[in-house]
Amino acid sequence: MIFADLGLARRLEAAEGHACAQFAEARKRLIPKSGSTWIRCAGTTVVFDGVGAPTTQTFGLGLFEDVTHAALNEMEAFFKSHETSVVHEVCPLVGVEALATLCKRGYRPIEVSNVMYRAVERPTLETASNVRVRVIRADEADLWSGVSARGWTHGHPELEGFVRDMGALCAARQGSPCFLAEVDGQDGAAGVLIVHEGVALFGGSSTVPEQRRRGLQGALLGERMRYAADAGCDLAMMVAEAGSGSQKNAERKGFRVGYTRMKWRLALTE
Repeated sequence: MIFADLGLARRLEAAEGHACAQFAEARKRLIPKSGSTWIRCAGTTVVFDGVGAPTTQTFGLGLFEDVTHAALNEMEAFFKSHETSVVHEVCPLVGVEALATLCKRGYRPIEVSNVMYRAVERPTLETASNVRVRVIRADEADLWSGVSARGWTHGHPELEGFVRDMGALCAARQGSPCFLAEVDGQDGAAGVLIVHEGVALFGGSSTVPEQRRRGLQGALLGERMRYAADAGCDLAMMVAEAGSGSQKNAERKGFRVGYTRMKWRLALTE
C-alpha cells in the first residue's frame, strides 16, 4: 500500500515542479526572447513562464524546507522582477503554521485541486483491434497539438491558439513523450507523460468531439502506463479539479486522492 504521507507529497510535488520548469526551458529554447526561467529557493521550484501564465508559479513550498519570511521575500522578488503575480501551489501537509504565514503576508486562495496517485502497473486488458496508440515523432508535433487543441477547446474556439502553443511546448519538453490515439485510422485523442525520478505524471489528455466514447482515453492511459513501467516508474499521478468529472474518471482507473491542494496568490497592493 502507498500511504498519502509527507514522503509521497514530496515526490508528487517535485515531479510537477519539474514538469513546470521544463515548460519554461522549452519556451526559452523555442522563443529565446520570452524571458522564461526558473530557480530553486528553499527547496521550492519557482517558475516564470510568461506574465499571468498558468505555469508561472511555485511547487513544493514548505515541503522540503520551512516556510520563512526570508524565503518568501526572495520568491516574491523573483516574480515582481518579471512584473507578474506571486502564485504558490501549496500542499496541505505543510501545516497550519505555513498557511498562517501566507495569510499574514496577504495571500488569498484562488484555486483548489486534488492530487491523485496510484502504483504503476502494466495494463492487462487488450486494446480494441481498431484502436492504436503511439508516441509521436518529432515531425508530428503540429499534428499532436492540433488534436489536443480540438479536444480541449470544443465550445471555446477562442482558446485554440493558446492551447496549440501549450501543445508545442509539451512536444518540446525533455523527458515528456506525447501520445496520439487513433481509431479506424483517424487520429482522435492526445495525451502526454512526464517522467521524473520514478514518478509518471499523466497530463494533457483530450479527445476530439466526434471520437469520444470510443475507448481512446482508456487506450491512452494504458499505453502511457506501459511506457511508465518500461521507464522504471513505480508511481503514477494526475491532478484534477476537486469533485470534477476528470477526478471521477481517474478514480475509475484506480487513482486515489492523495490530498487536496490550494493555489495561493499574493493580493495586489496599492
